[in-house]
Amino acid sequence: MIAELTRSQQQLQLKGHEPPYFISYQLKDYDQYAIAARYGAIFTDDGSRDRRLAADVRVGSYQFDSSVPEEQDFLVSTKGTSYYARPDGPIDDSPMALRTAFWLLTDEKYKSALAQFLKKKGEDVYTVEDPKRPPSFSKERPNTHVQPSVAFPFDRERWRKVARMLSARFNGHPEIFDSDVRVTADKVMRVFVSTEGSRIITEETLYGLHVTAVARAEDGQLLDNSRNYYTPTEAGLPDDKTLLEATDKVITELLALRKAPAIDPYTGPAILAPEASGVLFHEVLGHRLEGHRQADDREGKTFRGQEGKQVLPPFLSISDDPTVRELSGEKLNGYYLYDEEGVKAQRVPLVEKGVLRNYLLSRQPVEGFLQSNGHGRSQGSQRPVARMANLLVDSTKQVSDEELKRQLIAEAKRQGKPYGLIIRDITGGNTNTSSYGYQAFKGVPRMVFRVDVRDGKETLVRGVEIVGTPLSAVNRILASGSRQGVFNGFCGAESGMVPVSTVAPAMLLQEIELQRTMEGKDRPPILSSPSAASRQPEAKKQE
Repeated sequence: MIAELTRSQQQLQLKGHEPPYFISYQLKDYDQYAIAARYGAIFTDDGSRDRRLAADVRVGSYQFDSSVPEEQDFLVSTKGTSYYARPDGPIDDSPMALRTAFWLLTDEKYKSALAQFLKKKGEDVYTVEDPKRPPSFSKERPNTHVQPSVAFPFDRERWRKVARMLSARFNGHPEIFDSDVRVTADKVMRVFVSTEGSRIITEETLYGLHVTAVARAEDGQLLDNSRNYYTPTEAGLPDDKTLLEATDKVITELLALRKAPAIDPYTGPAILAPEASGVLFHEVLGHRLEGHRQADDREGKTFRGQEGKQVLPPFLSISDDPTVRELSGEKLNGYYLYDEEGVKAQRVPLVEKGVLRNYLLSRQPVEGFLQSNGHGRSQGSQRPVARMANLLVDSTKQVSDEELKRQLIAEAKRQGKPYGLIIRDITGGNTNTSSYGYQAFKGVPRMVFRVDVRDGKETLVRGVEIVGTPLSAVNRILASGSRQGVFNGFCGAESGMVPVSTVAPAMLLQEIELQRTMEGKDRPPILSSPSAASRQPEAKKQE
């Protein structure tokens, strides 16, 4: 990689035009396993290995270069049939094959960069000069790091057995018409080199175990439930006893959801349990503090120009720290050493005592924030942008769970509501940050409990989803719980799916809005499942 990078740096130049001022190469070597079972039998037993290549070729200077958002980088030749270099690399350790793949990719990127550079210079003729326009690319100190190799065991036989065992638990419950138990193992070895002098090799492993199931309520609404586990080591996955208990809990909760009453749309106080609170902060705040959104005219720029101003209640602080591997004994998905642009991962204080201090930054500078803080992230060979890693929410206004519930009831009474809500589980969420749409977010709660203000009795309900506008939602937080919870998962945005974590305590919101979910009218399966049908004669015989 260094040999081809050096050759391109020294020799690549189209006559009469600028040579590249910056080039970086990245190779990602993926080793993956996946086992999935349904109805007590294996449906998937796969392994794969591939290598993905990325080249960043820039023309111009750090101050003004050829870079454009990836979705706008579509210039192709009009003189003939265009050909796109494939971003896959050789699995064989063949230096010449690897150099050839990078050579073709670099040639394509250089021609495209030249065309975009000339186009941008032309557009500048029509654009009013902006003395505050930040540079196109930040200057960063080169890094050298070679991480020791990471072990990647995968006991295929054991996980086949576990997947069969867990998926078979659903066969005794015909109301649950489909389920899936999936065990995955992923290892990514990354090599990064740049003309600035960075030389980085890192290895990351991530194991996952997922138990999911679906059923329908009598009114036709589709219901789902799941348990998800992530860990960087195979030994970190739960033991069989824990997994059996979790699977039985999935079944119990799903059967209870089938019988739970659907509630009407609701506006009023609610407690978000730690995991649900984490999703709220991820969607409402995290995405809006990603640096590139402050400079893109297509974005809503919710917090643009708010630096140094109060944006949250003063008892809340938020940071993002990719360097935290573990918290309270739980591994965090968002841990990494260096981002996709070769910048060392850094802790970033985003909001301190309610006051906005910083943004998540890649090497795309933002007005007033000209250096990367190690948050340029992407999936595969996609172009990196500023993304969350481990979003950490702290509160100085903490109370016990019992006191939080007491405050919920008191607030519901004050508002004249017959009940408040406790949202204990949430499947995820999404948000719109663009300027051409409403600044809104949505969360999909799964285990929602109605709390009667008269006696505090909790009743499981269903049929609603969280909606709202970001600033309104977070500024109506009254207090937080004392226990922090971890939400591990993956986040999808412009640069693909990346592993993330959010750590937050429970939150009491003065007001939250829930709208009715899409009403299902589909019938469940007409016949009973074969496993249920096969047990019926035996049951009659015993009677």
